[in-house]
Amino acid sequence: MTPATRQPLLIANVKPVAFGPAIPAAATDILVGGDGRIAAIGAGLAAPVDAERIDGKGAFISPGWVDLHVHVWHGGTDISLRPSDCGAERGVTTMVDAGSAGEANFHGFREYVIEPARERIKAFLNLGSIGLVACNRVPELRDIKDIDLDRIIECYAENSEHIVGLKVRASHVITGSWGVTPVKLGKKIAKILKLPMMVHVGEPPALYDEVLEILGPGDVVTHCFNGKAGSSILEDEDLFKLAERCAAEGVRLDIGHGGASFSFKVAEAAIQRGLMPFSISTDLHNRCMNFPVWDLATTMSKLLSVGMPFDAIIQAVTHAPASVIKLDMTDRLTVGQRADFTIFDLIDGDLEATDSNGDVSRLARLFEPRHAVIGAEPITASRYVPRPRRLVRHSHGLSWR
Repeated sequence: MTPATRQPLLIANVKPVAFGPAIPAAATDILVGGDGRIAAIGAGLAAPVDAERIDGKGAFISPGWVDLHVHVWHGGTDISLRPSDCGAERGVTTMVDAGSAGEANFHGFREYVIEPARERIKAFLNLGSIGLVACNRVPELRDIKDIDLDRIIECYAENSEHIVGLKVRASHVITGSWGVTPVKLGKKIAKILKLPMMVHVGEPPALYDEVLEILGPGDVVTHCFNGKAGSSILEDEDLFKLAERCAAEGVRLDIGHGGASFSFKVAEAAIQRGLMPFSISTDLHNRCMNFPVWDLATTMSKLLSVGMPFDAIIQAVTHAPASVIKLDMTDRLTVGQRADFTIFDLIDGDLEATDSNGDVSRLARLFEPRHAVIGAEPITASRYVPRPRRLVRHSHGLSWR
């Protein structure tokens, strides 16, 4: 993401949210200079003659949304999207790729995707050397030969500005009978590198319980509210209490919706009992974007529909995921700071949405992104409009996509 000089930008009539208690929620204007930094804040600002103008029409403005779990190593894996599919045009200014690349191919991901992208892209490095080149068809963690500790350490040393942690997929589809061992190995390497680890929980083994017992403060368990047999926190009261305890101790529970990993029923029951997700992410890839995920705004709307409060949702796509990747969000709405915003509305609707288990809910309130602002560049944003689904043959049979 390379800053460029543009014409100034006036953002008029927007209501700040999630910038901290010192920033009033009343409608205001924001002037961004051609250098991409905030030049002035206040009602009724006069814009330079050459300024581009956005009329927010009373919409909310927040720090730029962060999607903590996407797959955007387009061309390097068989499941990845282009950053433009799930980035600024969906209101997201920062994406974190969750293990698409391993140490053997991270250099290509950096050169061909991260560096040219308009959005900020960070990455969890896959513990498996090949990453998700042929996702699930060629699992990346079949045995110890798939892990090269020395090369992982070297890869991180060469790419520390881009790599924010390690990713392990702890599911029998990937690890077979190897169970929880890759999680233990990943945690050891993460300790050496002083990085957090993100672990995908799914079809056991490994057990969700085993994973939580290994993770520590700052680590992330993604797919936290999945509805899979043997991996749902609703099936087992001991597991639910363990998840509560680990969350209280600093393990981050991340939504990671994806094609198979979010349940309305699990999310609603957990939230009713006071167990909130730390972060809301999509796990967007080319097998789930058209159905059932769509985008981050729709995923946020799903959480709103099951009882998660508005302010907590905005926190879960701004400050919370930013803290995982050590992205400073202090004083984001201050003169001199580089502009990085999402402008959005919360509108009435009647949208039929589906979770990963096929359960359907009607969403009466929808987050609707209007613009992403990166420096002095405004990007028109909207929710994804799905195309008609089609039956697709793949390695595990047939599915609608």
